[in-house]
Amino acid sequence: MGRTNPTYRDAIRVVERRWEDFKRPLRRRDQPRFERLFEYAHAHADAGGYLNHDEPLFPILVAVDLEQERRLDELEDRIATVETALESNRE
Repeated sequence: MGRTNPTYRDAIRVVERRWEDFKRPLRRRDQPRFERLFEYAHAHADAGGYLNHDEPLFPILVAVDLEQERRLDELEDRIATVETALESNRE
């Protein structure tokens, strides 16, 4: 059998393990948020693997940015809906 290259998903796991020493002393309330960042990276692993970047941290950071942008968009939509409802109730 020939040797295979590690996948991008493997690279994410390696980066995640490297950051364990950072995660451990975080406050308990922040640890799930930190873990969520890597969930975002895993959610976009197909795109990161397709990019095949030399440094896996860069696509991880872009995946985190994308997910946070998505969450901001959703929150802005919810706020607009609430504001519209409040305005219509005032009339």
